[in-house]
Amino acid sequence: MPVARPAPEAPSSEEEPATGAVDADGFRRALAVHAAGVVIITAQSDGIPVGLTATSFSSVSLDPPLVSFYVDQSSTTWPWLRDADHFAVNVLASDQADLAARFARKDIDRFAEPTRWRPGPLGAPLLQDVSAHLVCLPHETVDVGDHILVVGLVAEARVHSPGRPLIYHQGRFGRFIAHP
Repeated sequence: MPVARPAPEAPSSEEEPATGAVDADGFRRALAVHAAGVVIITAQSDGIPVGLTATSFSSVSLDPPLVSFYVDQSSTTWPWLRDADHFAVNVLASDQADLAARFARKDIDRFAEPTRWRPGPLGAPLLQDVSAHLVCLPHETVDVGDHILVVGLVAEARVHSPGRPLIYHQGRFGRFIAHP
């Protein structure tokens, strides 16, 4: 005699598969719960220092040493960065939220006071008091959606202070607190 099996439970609304286009606001809210480290990408183009804040920084490969970040295709800083023969990744420390906000703003001289920096070994601006610097040679760029993936070959890596990093989470900068 066949055994009666209970009907499967209907999936909760959280488990239902997506059936249409993703809502832009919902997508942004979902991405906002992911915490990301904060860096400032700097370069010198035609003798002018340029830079921008990025939260999309990532390691790519150890051999060869590659890192990446994404930049919005509408960025007014990107054409200057693209033309540079190298760039620096400045890994921000937890007390550098003001610096991150400064390099995220438009229509200001990001390198004027109170920004403190010096030219790096190849000329790219290196911001002072950051946790680490990575000096990179352009390796590859790829158009991806409304952004550009930038991959750099690391030519130099220096750790200055391995303290707490600056984190970006839910539209705000914050600090990392380790579990006891």
